[in-house]
Amino acid sequence: MSIGKDDAVRGRVIGHTHGSVDYTGLADGHVHQCLDVTHPAIPTPDGSHIHYTEGYVVFEDGHTHHYRAYSSTAIPVGNGRHVHYYDFYTSEDDGHRHHVKGVDMPAPGDR
Repeated sequence: MSIGKDDAVRGRVIGHTHGSVDYTGLADGHVHQCLDVTHPAIPTPDGSHIHYTEGYVVFEDGHTHHYRAYSSTAIPVGNGRHVHYYDFYTSEDDGHRHHVKGVDMPAPGDR
């Protein structure tokens, strides 16, 4: 069975990932864009799942920042799709760090 990014699916889709495009919070007078793709789903004991992600924000103001984070469990958004919430800080570089929070793009599966 082939599942596309816009398909509605009941349950959890094994091996799926999420993408996101977001901006960090303002620090030291600037923001960075954060383009991300998570690692595949990690099952949780409650039947849901989380995602691990790590990477670098886009180069801005002469530097970049690294991040490592885990998502919330799946949040159903209807029509057989779900998102995850993120709330983390980047590494400290150039004397400051940035706050990143928000949700990723919807993926198939309602848990």
